[in-house]
Amino acid sequence: MRFQVLTIVQHAPHPLTGALGSAADRLAEVVETGVRAEELGFDGYAVGERHAGAFLSSSPTVLLGALAARTTRIRLLTGVTVVAILDPVRVAEDYATLDQLSRGRVELVIGKGAEMGHFDLFGLDEESQWEYQAEKYELLRRLWREEKVSWRGRFRPALDGATTVPRPFGARPPRVWHGSATSLNSPELAARHGDPLFSANAIQPRAAYVRLIDHYRERFAAHGHDPAHAYVGAGSGGLFLADTTQRAVARFKDFYEARVRQTYKPHLADKPGYNTPFRTIEEAIADGPHLIGSPQQVIDKILEFHQAYRHDLQSITVDSSGLALPAQFEQLQWFAEEVAPVVRQAAPTTLWQRPAHEERVTPVT
Repeated sequence: MRFQVLTIVQHAPHPLTGALGSAADRLAEVVETGVRAEELGFDGYAVGERHAGAFLSSSPTVLLGALAARTTRIRLLTGVTVVAILDPVRVAEDYATLDQLSRGRVELVIGKGAEMGHFDLFGLDEESQWEYQAEKYELLRRLWREEKVSWRGRFRPALDGATTVPRPFGARPPRVWHGSATSLNSPELAARHGDPLFSANAIQPRAAYVRLIDHYRERFAAHGHDPAHAYVGAGSGGLFLADTTQRAVARFKDFYEARVRQTYKPHLADKPGYNTPFRTIEEAIADGPHLIGSPQQVIDKILEFHQAYRHDLQSITVDSSGLALPAQFEQLQWFAEEVAPVVRQAAPTTLWQRPAHEERVTPVT
């Protein structure tokens, strides 16, 4: 198992105290957390992309560029890149630049996004979201793999002999994962191209994600790809470790349940994947995706995920817990020292066996 830290750069008042720090301080915390994650041995650090709601993650390339300058080893991912609303030419340019700056450490997780408001913001039709995603990803693939691309599509002006610059670092373009939360569209697109899948594993019951992952693996093989390369990542709810599960519940219960109330979206009540059904902390621990409890409780839960998903990459989040930055770092250290080694041994993977720069560069002969 590999491990990444994910932030969607939430910037909302503390649900119990009402406190809200400045945007500048919040963005600085994102960078410092990525630096600390590398120091602690995490494999990846991911920044989300949101253009609506209480978030500061509208420009993940800027944040990841800051991380590229402060780190040397950790892989830099997105979570997700909302390719459905973006121009593939700009995506190709921006992330290839970041790929060069980081010397091949960039990997994208693409998706149509978790906030419906961004389609109106960009003047796009929400009903066409999956068509946007499929067409724009097809073009992005070509732009990173070919030069002098000529292309015709439905959603942007045609291209005639276009070559985006810079080119991706090394001999191959960045790996692209497909974020999957509710629909079979993303698993199908990932399987068609032989790409890895990243399950949200965030709000719905586990069976909903099993359905998506099983479909992906079935279609991956049907498209003629080697099943050994059908890598799967899984998200999780927030991390909160304590000496015992009872202490974790006592310390985190009020915050967790207040945050659930704060983030409830009544206008999306009938759509899966937008409001958690796990309203109490006891429900979240028993059946939800949150990693709350003692280190052993969290180990057991991740291995339960693995039994269901057979995933290779586990994502964790610490900045949605209401903790100050030093306490978040303590959580990361605790996880890195007591949880990650046990799970790595119990659930080995071939993902990221070599450093990023070695995977991406063809030796000169």
